[in-house]
Formats: sequence, C-alpha cells, structure tokens
Amino acid sequence: MKVRSFWGKRAVEWGVLCLVLLVISACSMQKPANTLDSSKENGQNISEARTAGQPAQEREPARVDYLTPIADISSPEIYVYKEKRRLYVVQSNVLVRDYPVGLGFHPTGDKEREGDGRTPEGNFLICQRNPASRFSKALGLNYPERQHAERAFFAGVLTPIEFKDILVAYERQVTPPWHTKLGGQIFIHAGGAQRDWTDGCIALYNSDMDELFQITTVGTSVHVRP
Repeated sequence: MKVRSFWGKRAVEWGVLCLVLLVISACSMQKPANTLDSSKENGQNISEARTAGQPAQEREPARVDYLTPIADISSPEIYVYKEKRRLYVVQSNVLVRDYPVGLGFHPTGDKEREGDGRTPEGNFLICQRNPASRFSKALGLNYPERQHAERAFFAGVLTPIEFKDILVAYERQVTPPWHTKLGGQIFIHAGGAQRDWTDGCIALYNSDMDELFQITTVGTSVHVRP
C-alpha cells in the first residue's frame, strides 16, 4: 500500500509539473516582447499624430507619407495650427502634406471683428474656389460660421437678420454674409508664408498653394486651431 501511495503521489506531482510546463510554454509562445513592441509603435504613432498637429484626443494616431502622389489625394481634411504656422493635409488618417503658412497681422486669438487682423479659429468648409485671385489661387472659408455668429449675436454685434442669414448659410454649407461687423472673405491663398501679413487669411507659398488647390474641393473640411 505504501508503494502504491508513493507512486500515486509521484504521478500527481508529475502531472502538476507537466501542466506548469505547458502553461509556461504557451505563455512564451505569446511573445511578451510583442506587447512592448506594440506599446512602442503606439507611442510612435501618437508622437507622429502630435507632430501632425493632431492631438490624440481629437483623432486617431496618423501615419506620415509625404510621397503620396497628388493624384491619389482625393478626400483630404485640412488642419491649420496657428502657433506652429503649419497647414497639414490628412487623408484616411495619413499625413500626406505639411506646408508652412503666414497668418493675419495680429495672429493671436480668435477673430472677433472686421479689421482685427486675426485669423479665425474653428471648423470650416471650403465654400469657394478662385483659380485667378489677386493672390494667384484662393480657397474661401465659410467664416463666419455658427460659433462666431452666436457669440457675436449675444454680444450685440449682429442684428437678428444677420444672425439668421449666417445660420442659414451654415446649415446649407454655402458662403455666409461677408459684410457684417464680424468680417469675412477669409481665404487660404498664395503670396508667401515668410511672415504674418494678411488681414486674417492663411497664406502659403505659391508652389504649395498650387498643390493644395489641386487636391481640395468645395466642401473640404478645414480645422483651424490656436
């Protein structure tokens, strides 16, 4: 009986040992190092997203591919970061172009009134395309949009009719009134990005504007951030 008890006990121990070895083997096959690699890749992606001027909380991390042919850029989103003086073109979560820009002659802060020299901040759409503007090519933004109109109306800057007309234009995604006290005619245009010199527009070097004009349409999103 003692012999059977001894060998029975040994069998249980061997069984437990085999089970432990099996678990360890399975864990090693999962390659824990991949977790570190994944974290590293995520960190790199987040870093690239921030480099692209896209905070992680605003968009998924982006890849960078400046070699994407112009002909392959068909549905871009535009991001302008005023402090960085950069315009980023993003398509399908890939940063495909990065251009320097010049801003209004008083670049800090959101636009509040006609003549304040500030480039407006917010989420806009391209509402006009002009291939022969006085600054070569130009893309009109639908400023003022709802955010600016509401703020101005409650501050007594806009009349009720002006406020209504801006909201209607915003809902229809067409050009809003450009001759109220909020100002208007905010364009992305050529003319040079060497300094802040516009009345509130976003200026690019001519060759960069030529590219941007090719890849954007009426309705393209333009996000302007501080």
